Amino acid sequence: MRTHPPTPSAPAALDVDDLVKTYPKGPRALDGLSFHVPAGSVFALLGPNGAGKSTAVKILTTLTRPDSGTATVCGLDVVRSAAAVRRLIGTVGQRIAVDPDATGRENLVLQGTLYGMGGASLRARTDELLDRFGLTDAADRLARTWSGGMQRRLDLAMGLVHRPRVLFLDEPTTGLDPEVRAVMWSELQALAATDGLTILLTTHYLDEADRLADRIAIVDHGRVVVEGTADELKSELRGDALVVDLADPVDASLVRRALDGDVRELTSSGRTVRARVDAGATAVPRVLARLEAAGIAVTAVTVARPSLDDVYLRHTGHPLAADDTGALVEATR
Repeated sequence: MRTHPPTPSAPAALDVDDLVKTYPKGPRALDGLSFHVPAGSVFALLGPNGAGKSTAVKILTTLTRPDSGTATVCGLDVVRSAAAVRRLIGTVGQRIAVDPDATGRENLVLQGTLYGMGGASLRARTDELLDRFGLTDAADRLARTWSGGMQRRLDLAMGLVHRPRVLFLDEPTTGLDPEVRAVMWSELQALAATDGLTILLTTHYLDEADRLADRIAIVDHGRVVVEGTADELKSELRGDALVVDLADPVDASLVRRALDGDVRELTSSGRTVRARVDAGATAVPRVLARLEAAGIAVTAVTVARPSLDDVYLRHTGHPLAADDTGALVEATR
């Protein structure tokens, strides 16, 4: 694993050391996973489906135990002090956990009651969260009448009602339209900035991690393959990203032979060719000429500075592509 160590100025909210987890008759979900999250920061875990992100969250939220290794939340061991850990954390899962047959206010009150809250303090906290997330006007309507974006904001408020020190967000904006996602991002940034909350975010949206996370870890095959800030990770990539759209699917070996010596880190998937080049603007004519000479028709070409998509591609060997619903699927190689 290559890592850029965090500045040791804040105490650890999460410490994960060499976690291993294997499910019966299944693959090894975690294979020595390690990372450290300073208090009051936002930490993003990126990786393809099956990389181990959800298993790591389940261990940190005491829903399952590791086979070996250790994990602590605010200094408490997640196995030995599971009950105490649960009082310190909030969770927002991939699926909205709102009761559709209760009002927004009732959902928040029930959640607070489960954590032993009550009376005037719970009523005040409920009103505070409804106001903070712009839900006051709809507070006494059944949640089933709310839009998906409003239900997701209520779901987030429910995870905060007991004032947790660490919030786990597992794919929190999957399926939301871009405008609602942008609103959620602003709310999450405010939580981290003004409340001192530590947030662990798992996401398939690379732009989400780029905007929200203080540090990012890319996980593949159950371990961290690279970690650092978004700028640190992108700065490791030399040159420009080149993306070529082909008229027809072409065997990757033919593309490699045509461009041998002109590009590096080339991957080809169907009609899309990705590579890195120096001085992208001057490299494009040469690349197009060599593809044309090989009888490979091109419909479009783009050049861009390094992005998290490029970092992800380098360290996992495949890109991520969004489907029509907003959930992400791995592109075939």
